[in-house]
Amino acid sequence: MPPRFARRQWLAWALAMAGATAARDGLALPAKTLQFPRDHGNHPDLRTEWWYITGHAFADGRPWGFQVTFFRSRMDATQTMRSAFAAKQLLFAHAAVTDVQGQKLLHDQRVARAGFGVAEASDADTAVRLRDWSLLRENAPGPGADATASRYTARITGEQFGLQLQFESTQPLLLQGQRGLSRKGPLAEQASYYYSQPQLAVSGSMVVGGRTLPIDSTRPARAWMDHEWSEALLADDAVGWDWIGMNLHDGSALTAFRLRRADGSALWAGGSFRGAGQITPQVFSAADVSWRPLRWWTSPKSGARYPVQWEVQTPVGTYTVNAVLDAQELDSSASTGAVYWEGLSDLTHANGQAAGRGYLEMTGYTKAMRL
Repeated sequence: MPPRFARRQWLAWALAMAGATAARDGLALPAKTLQFPRDHGNHPDLRTEWWYITGHAFADGRPWGFQVTFFRSRMDATQTMRSAFAAKQLLFAHAAVTDVQGQKLLHDQRVARAGFGVAEASDADTAVRLRDWSLLRENAPGPGADATASRYTARITGEQFGLQLQFESTQPLLLQGQRGLSRKGPLAEQASYYYSQPQLAVSGSMVVGGRTLPIDSTRPARAWMDHEWSEALLADDAVGWDWIGMNLHDGSALTAFRLRRADGSALWAGGSFRGAGQITPQVFSAADVSWRPLRWWTSPKSGARYPVQWEVQTPVGTYTVNAVLDAQELDSSASTGAVYWEGLSDLTHANGQAAGRGYLEMTGYTKAMRL
C-alpha cells in the first residue's frame, strides 16, 4: 500500500472516530469568566479547538493576504487507552498566501497526533507546534493597562512559501457572544468559548519564489486572530458556515457569521461590532444578521459553487463583502478532510465607500462539515 494512501486511510479513520461519539444530548457549556493567559492555551477536555490568524500586508511593493490556522481534535475512541502510542489528540495546521497581483493562492498543510515531540499544544498559553510550524504568544505592552495584550509569532515553512510573522495587539481583547460564550445554534449545547484580537499590527517577512520579502512598515498591514473551543458546535442539520472577520479602516472591528442548512437557508447567525476606542462590543442576535449572495464562482477543481460577493446586513449597517481573488479555495483533504473557501476580501459600505479589509470563510459547499 503506498504510504500516502495509508496515511489518508488512517486519517479518515481517525476523523471518523473523533466524531463517532459526538454528543447528541450534550450539556450546555457553562458561562464563565475567561482567565488569561490560561485561556490563550489548549483546552484538551473539549472536542474541537482552533487558533486562527488572517491578515493583509504589503511586501515587494504589492499587496498580499495570509492565513495561519492550528486545529486540535480530541479522539474520543482512544481516551481510555493506556498506551503511550494511542492518538488521543490530533493536531492539524493550514497556511495560505494570497498573491493579489499574481492572482493565485499558495497553500500547505500539516497533520500529526500530539506527543513524542512532533506535535504539541500548551495548556498554559498559546504555544502550538506541529513539526517545523509553530504559533507562539507572549505578553506585550498593550494599549492602556490591558493585561491581555499579546505578541504572536508564526513560523511556517511550506513547499512554495514561508512566513515569519509577528502580530501585536493595538486594542484590547474582544470577547465574542456573551462575555466569551458564543451561541452557534438553536440548542444551548451548540456553543463555543470564543474571543478575537482584531487590528493586530503586522511585521516580519514572507518567502515566496525563494525570495525573502520584508513586510512594508509604511503601508497598511493588519491581522485578525480568533481562538475558539467547543464540545458540540454544529446542529445536525447544519452543513457549514459563512463568516467574516473585518478590520475596518477607522479602527473598528466587525464579525458576522451564519450557520447554513443544505438548502442554503440560515439555521443560526450572529456576530459583533466594536467601534474604534471602545472596549465592549455590540453583540448581534441570530435575528440581527442576514446574508444575501450577489455573485458566484465555481471551482474548476472541486466543482463547488461559492458566493464570492455578499450583502451582509447587521444592526450597524449593510455591507458588501467582495473577494479580492475568486480562486481562494483550499483543499485540506490530506489533513482535516475538508475542502473550503477562505480568502482575502474587501468590505464596503452600502454607498460603495471602502470600509475595511479582512477574511471571508465559507465551509460546507462541497460536503457537510462535521466537527
